[in-house]
Amino acid sequence: MSAHVKPSKLIKGATGDWEVVVGMEIHAQVTSKSKLFSGASTEFGGEPNAHVSLVDAAMPGMLPVINAECVRQAVRTGLGLKAQINLRSVFDRKNYFYPDLPQGYQISQYKNPIVGEGEVLVDVTPTEQIKVGIERLHLEQDAGKSLHDQSPDQSFVDLNRSGVALMEIVSKPDIRSAEEARAYVTKLRAILRYLGTCDGNMEQGSLRADVNVSVRRPGEPFGTRCEIKNVNSIRFIGQAVEAEARRQIGILEDGGTIEQQTRLFDPARGETRAMRSKEEAHDYRYFPDPDLLPLEFDQAFVDALAADLPELPDAKKARFMAVYGLPAYDAGVLVADRETADYYEACVLAGGARRDAKAVANWVTGDLAAAANAAGASVAQVLTPAQVASLVDLIGDGTISGKIAKDVLALMLDEERDADPRDIVERRGLKQVTDTGAIEAAIDAIVAANPDKVEQAKAKPTMLGWFVGQVMKSTGGKANPQAVNALLKDKLGL
Repeated sequence: MSAHVKPSKLIKGATGDWEVVVGMEIHAQVTSKSKLFSGASTEFGGEPNAHVSLVDAAMPGMLPVINAECVRQAVRTGLGLKAQINLRSVFDRKNYFYPDLPQGYQISQYKNPIVGEGEVLVDVTPTEQIKVGIERLHLEQDAGKSLHDQSPDQSFVDLNRSGVALMEIVSKPDIRSAEEARAYVTKLRAILRYLGTCDGNMEQGSLRADVNVSVRRPGEPFGTRCEIKNVNSIRFIGQAVEAEARRQIGILEDGGTIEQQTRLFDPARGETRAMRSKEEAHDYRYFPDPDLLPLEFDQAFVDALAADLPELPDAKKARFMAVYGLPAYDAGVLVADRETADYYEACVLAGGARRDAKAVANWVTGDLAAAANAAGASVAQVLTPAQVASLVDLIGDGTISGKIAKDVLALMLDEERDADPRDIVERRGLKQVTDTGAIEAAIDAIVAANPDKVEQAKAKPTMLGWFVGQVMKSTGGKANPQAVNALLKDKLGL
């Protein structure tokens, strides 16, 4: 990376500026009904040890058998990351002892992973985009879970997760701030969800991040890094980067040195703390797993998967901008979630007509998103595409004003859940008054009642707003604002 880092990304220390360098290892649980090397269920939340086969429990003589669906999902993810797909890869044993690892080793991939180098384009802000390189993606099995809070003097082990397929996605150290780190995980999660290769559910642990953080003076070689293990929310990832960078800067500015170690982030205290000194790869005594042949497939297998990939966020964003004329920011917000993007498009094209795409975007990302948030639902659960289309059409053809549209939306969120906005407007007499005779009568009455204000308006044209407000009030907000403005200017000779 070049030494030219944006000054805004640097962290001010007591003795000058520091640059934070972040690389990430994302562990993404593969969407698959059964585990990587056994037929046991991967369903979340079963009774402890209910989803454990003899293979997962490492009973003697049990042999692993690769799950072809997990291989397909890893290749599809690699394609989504524009990465090199390796037609031959090898499973290795990574040896370490831990109570929730019954085999005494984890089957992983080391020197020959299934997916090689790729890249992810990340929108950090509406005007700033960075490229984060992907080092590799490999398949491995998850460990079980030690439970320390079930008994005062014993730890329990739940092996339900043991053997569940994980994709470990390793980034290059291309991230330079907490904000970039959050944006990178957000984008990666969106890609995985579009592909359907991981549900990205961080609360259930199906997406977790190990965050490597180091600091250096701008332009100097990389510093010693510390790895923060198993951070399980995007907000915490940002906080962990910030806290760890400040901790390291403090030590270095006091003349100390950074010890390479594995740490944990404590969200309640907003700090990281040491777990153990960091192991090196040779400490794990990796060697190819003798129970598994090298994993081999041909280019035709990869091409068939590539032909069947969905449209991914970057392509969808570019299309929304080109076809619907959306600004980059609106398109970016809409495609961040696949369901929202599909819903938006259904609203624009509902009923075979095509309506004002920007107006639909404003509703979907504005009032509808707010209503969905308040209800703890998705936008698609708030209104049907046909209802949104009808609402936008009513504003577009001048039947109702934007203000009345908000009132109609409020009714649809409450007592008129399944109604068509047109019926609501008709039944409740909410049509905009465009009949100039009726508007003129209202204006005449207000002008006659306020001769002093009329004189003021002639001297100070900004007073016009007061008259507009009075007319809107007297017509119950139904007068067409453009017509009101034009007629008032005419009457008052402005």
